[in-house]
Amino acid sequence: MTKPVFLNSPEPMCKVRVITLKDYVEPTVKSLHKTGALHVEEAKELTPVDRAVIEDQHKEVNDLLTFVDRVLGYITEKQQVSPEEDAEVVYTRPFREIIREVSSLRTEFAGLQDKITKIESDVDELGEQKKYLSALSEHRTLRLSDLMFSGDYLFSQVFVLPTETYDTMRGRLDEYTFGSTANAVAEETVLYVIGKTENKEVLESLVTAAGGRSLAVPVAEMALGEFLEKGEDRLRQLEGKSVELRGELEGKVKDNLARIVLLRAVLWGERQRLRVLLKASEAKYITLIEGWVPETSTDYVTADLKTSVDYAFIETGEPESMEEPPTKLRNFNALKPFQVVVNLFATPKYKEWDPTPIIAYSFATFFGLMLADVVYGIGAIMVAKFMIPRFLGSRTDESVKLLQRVIYTCGGVGLTLGLLSGSYLGDVYTFFGFENMGLVATVQRGLQDPLTFVVLSLFIGVIHVNIGHTLALIKGVKEKNTGAVINKIGLFLIEFGSLFIFKWMMNIDLQSVLGVIMNLPPFPPVMYTAAMYCALAGLGLIVAGNFKMSGGLAAITWLFDLTGILGDVMSYARIAGVGLATYYLASVFNVLGPIFADFIPGGGTAAAIGSGIVIVIILIIGHMVNLLLGVLTGFIHSLRLCFVEFLFKFYEGGGRGYNPFKLIKRPTLVVGVKS
Repeated sequence: MTKPVFLNSPEPMCKVRVITLKDYVEPTVKSLHKTGALHVEEAKELTPVDRAVIEDQHKEVNDLLTFVDRVLGYITEKQQVSPEEDAEVVYTRPFREIIREVSSLRTEFAGLQDKITKIESDVDELGEQKKYLSALSEHRTLRLSDLMFSGDYLFSQVFVLPTETYDTMRGRLDEYTFGSTANAVAEETVLYVIGKTENKEVLESLVTAAGGRSLAVPVAEMALGEFLEKGEDRLRQLEGKSVELRGELEGKVKDNLARIVLLRAVLWGERQRLRVLLKASEAKYITLIEGWVPETSTDYVTADLKTSVDYAFIETGEPESMEEPPTKLRNFNALKPFQVVVNLFATPKYKEWDPTPIIAYSFATFFGLMLADVVYGIGAIMVAKFMIPRFLGSRTDESVKLLQRVIYTCGGVGLTLGLLSGSYLGDVYTFFGFENMGLVATVQRGLQDPLTFVVLSLFIGVIHVNIGHTLALIKGVKEKNTGAVINKIGLFLIEFGSLFIFKWMMNIDLQSVLGVIMNLPPFPPVMYTAAMYCALAGLGLIVAGNFKMSGGLAAITWLFDLTGILGDVMSYARIAGVGLATYYLASVFNVLGPIFADFIPGGGTAAAIGSGIVIVIILIIGHMVNLLLGVLTGFIHSLRLCFVEFLFKFYEGGGRGYNPFKLIKRPTLVVGVKS
């Protein structure tokens, strides 16, 4: 499965319910512990509802076994068949897969079976009709419709009764008929009667109570004699067609015979296991362990349980709409460390977006822009490698490792931007006679010119904030939150309308500001007119959206939306503030070294050595302080921009982290007094 690179979603989970005998709880738990994939929710004694699940599956297995035995019954010649593989191999697969395979076979054979069943039913029915109606040969000229007639006054019908019973109640039956014909067939009597319609139900009741039945006479406009003659030919045709279809079905069964035999062995074993569990559940000897397993690990967990535990009922299924499974994030390895940043805010809910990818790009970019120095980038990596494990925990702690990788990535971005802008401990290279070490002049100007850096930071803020609002709009559409959708559309219109708002209220032409930095051409006058109408429409939509969401509170809350846009974007100026402070503070320490060195009295070699030592000490202490401040403030302000200005707009969180019941094969333990 491909992993999205912008927004992700948690890994799909399966609900797993393991029901086993209490004597098998220990091997069951050990198997789950070893596989390390089950997030355990609860373990309890079996309830009647849980027993009903086993009963339903037992019934399903019996039904499938009946089908398999019926299919094997079409094989006419005796033969010994060996399964194509060990039944245990198939048995370890999830039960639903076995069910699907047998059901697929049943679907494949269903058409032929239905045809055979229908033909055999027709053969039985036609044979019965021919057998009993032949006894009424004296009425060969009668139409079939006359043998089964019901009118307003008269009715006619054919009954079949045991001869002994008919002899004892003949007189009583004659009381309700005008006339009748009776002929014996073996130990039964075929009775053709004509009587009043009002007596029909009474007569049928007497016959039924005596163990007799009404004969279904064919609905056809032909004489009885003609039916008997044609019936023989029709019977031979049906029997021939039945033989033909049986042969076709037998051929299909032979093609799949080894597989069918294997599946029968698996179903037989499953039925035996379920019978034991059903018997044990009646005496409360059953334990239920319930939890969640990632969809990709379900087969592995099921196979291991079936291999390790003789009597275990394993049920898997998708989460119900009201259930909230634990969240297991799935991101590229390069992005996984930034799951720590997202979890600092809140763990995503199971059905919620995972913002880790976009947070990774944003956080690393913000941090790198604030640090943007080759030496400080290397220093940040060293801080992550040596200082974070010492102060936050063991080197083997997974969360510590992820945090280290976050700083490694961010430090790498800072190092790269430092190379491009030519920042090495600020401008320390001037000590060695270099005037400029920037590789890309545009990047250098963007990160070292205050006005350009501020505009760049605000431009980044506009993009980042609008991504957040766009995601909130998409979320509103998905959740059918009309108020949120109207509000976000209004915000976008207001943003375009800011061209007019700034010029009208503050006499600031955004084009003149952006044009100097980004070389934009002048805006045509019609754009300002369009901006005015967009601003008015946006204001109306923001107010309407707030009334839709908040009711009367909208009289105040719409103001927060308007001021929030400006406040959110202006907050990104901190990128330039911290970045410029880091650069200029480094430059200040570079200047302070020589200044303090001048205070060393005397001259000669001793003074030169002393001055050099002072410069080195000041540079080391100053840049160490600046490095630690740069790493700390870069991390904190990157968190703030990602959390407050971005995630709050569309992200809720509140999910539960996936915490499987897992055996640590080689656990490490820090011991000793100092630990």
